[in-house]
Amino acid sequence: MIAVITGDIIGSRQVDTASWLKALKAQLNKFGTTPKEWEIYRGDEFQLEIPQPEEALLKALKLKACLKGFKNLDVRMAIGIGEKDFEGNKVSQSNGTAFNNSGGQFDKLKKQKVNLAISSPYKEFDEEINLMLKLALVTMDSWSVVSAQLAEMVFADPDLLQEKLAQKLQIKQAAVSQRSNRAKLDLMMELENYFHRKVKKIVKR
Repeated sequence: MIAVITGDIIGSRQVDTASWLKALKAQLNKFGTTPKEWEIYRGDEFQLEIPQPEEALLKALKLKACLKGFKNLDVRMAIGIGEKDFEGNKVSQSNGTAFNNSGGQFDKLKKQKVNLAISSPYKEFDEEINLMLKLALVTMDSWSVVSAQLAEMVFADPDLLQEKLAQKLQIKQAAVSQRSNRAKLDLMMELENYFHRKVKKIVKR
């Protein structure tokens, strides 16, 4: 089984394209190569294939933090878990239930008024995680630019001490703590760890 993230940028016309597109490409390049594993198409939509499905939420969180680091920008994403039946030269040409689940869920996001959701072969798992994601999005959708920048650093290296984060951001350690608390980063990492454990367990059945 694999995971596929299908996403689009919210507010892309309100922000200089060159800046956020460069950041998005840099983030996606950390996950794989284009166009085999990721593609950006129609200007502000993208798709990412993830060989280890348990890593899907962390990658989605990294993308969320990256794009929320720009004022007036956000991202809408659907995570699909399933099989890959056909591998094309481009990720957009590949097919299987992972791609179908991601695309199908992505089409529902606007109607559901949520910016992150999952679809997998496991209905009870989906219901549980999607409820958790809705609660998490109450915070994540409201991240300020500085909160998102901190979140991006924490997601990149969860073991990085606040002292080091403060040095990198050139702010006081107390300010790092305050921003982390406001962004609920500890809870986000708890959710990611839970997702990681749960997916590893269910995909081995």
